[in-house]
Amino acid sequence: MRPKARAAAGSFLFLIAAPGVVAGLIPWWLTGWDTQSPPLPLQVAGATLVVIGAGVLLHAFARFVLEGIGTPAPVAPTEHLVVGGLYRYVRNPMYLAVLALIVGQALLLGQLGLLAYAAIIAAAFAAFVHWYEEPTLQRRYGEQYDTYRKTVPGWIPRKPRKVR
Repeated sequence: MRPKARAAAGSFLFLIAAPGVVAGLIPWWLTGWDTQSPPLPLQVAGATLVVIGAGVLLHAFARFVLEGIGTPAPVAPTEHLVVGGLYRYVRNPMYLAVLALIVGQALLLGQLGLLAYAAIIAAAFAAFVHWYEEPTLQRRYGEQYDTYRKTVPGWIPRKPRKVR
């Protein structure tokens, strides 16, 4: 199997196993997709977040396959540091996308318990990034990651700045 095909297959499996569980199976388990009939503006905002979150998530996974030639899964990392696409504006678009999906579901369904779940997931993501992901990327990509980290924000998207 060619490297990109292997990366695509692995990424698809990881998409189902990680974001699929965190942003799909667990919210369903917590809510049964029962709606509390929230006001229409909240439903619209929620649906918008779900659509944007899904698009960003799929974009991020595609970048790992096409640019990184690998997967987002720690057991099958990329050959190259992924810095293109949305990764030019924020280092963690995948985590932000998953959070958008959960918050979007909370608003769409009127299930405020999902907001508490989103806060727990956000804390878990922040801890994982700080204590595992950033040190691992620094060891793997060295100066390239250091430069990327200095120029691209971790959590709040914005235009990257130049390093002096």
